[in-house]
Amino acid sequence: MDQIFMLFSDPAIWAALITLVVMEIVLGIDNLIFISILSNKLPESQRQRARKIGISLALIMRLALLSAIAWLVGLTQTVFDLGLVGAPNEYGSPSYETAFSWRDLILIAGGLFLVWKATKEIHHSVDPKPTGDVFDMGRTALTFGAAIAQILLLDLVFSVDSILTAVGMTDHLPVMVVAVVSAVAVMLFAADPLAEFIERNPTVVMLALGFLLMIGVVLIADGFGVHVPKGYIYTAMAFSAGVEALNIWARKRQAASAAT
Repeated sequence: MDQIFMLFSDPAIWAALITLVVMEIVLGIDNLIFISILSNKLPESQRQRARKIGISLALIMRLALLSAIAWLVGLTQTVFDLGLVGAPNEYGSPSYETAFSWRDLILIAGGLFLVWKATKEIHHSVDPKPTGDVFDMGRTALTFGAAIAQILLLDLVFSVDSILTAVGMTDHLPVMVVAVVSAVAVMLFAADPLAEFIERNPTVVMLALGFLLMIGVVLIADGFGVHVPKGYIYTAMAFSAGVEALNIWARKRQAASAAT
């Protein structure tokens, strides 16, 4: 206990903690958007419970991974190598890699699932009538168990990415634990308002599905060694969300003007 107090008496540790908390919150946005969209497909009486279970599972999974850091770091070791390397990019690094670790395979599998799920939901939104094609599989009402299973799958993918980011930013386990718990607490606080906002604004649903599609592609690219700076992704998401906020504001002003 004394060691922990001494650790957090260091200003550099607090700087690292604040930076890591912000990073974990930003990384948790992807997880939260998926949970919000999926929970909104459940009956209203089950939505809040599904969100709480999903976020609780995310916390449990992150803490479990933190307790097994040595094993988690081992996930970055190469499992197999196809022996192909892309031409160097402008920074002198290979443009892509074909040496795959368990982390890469998890990211690719999670990215493929996100692309499939987002594409299916976009198809359902654009064409709500059943057409009998592959995207109509599972068009029936989502069950609570199926929703939790899908949330659990994506929790695993986002948790691996989140904890490996934490490991890369600090060597102190207490700092990682505090950052992860703080970020998940923010997710828990924001889950209901975000889900309700998405439910009230159908155009935001399409925007969120577009975010999930983009995140899925980025996860796949990362699994193949093509590292897209996260700052670019979140800047694009923030810009798109800002434009949509202006659209919502404009529609409300127009509706109020028409009413008068």
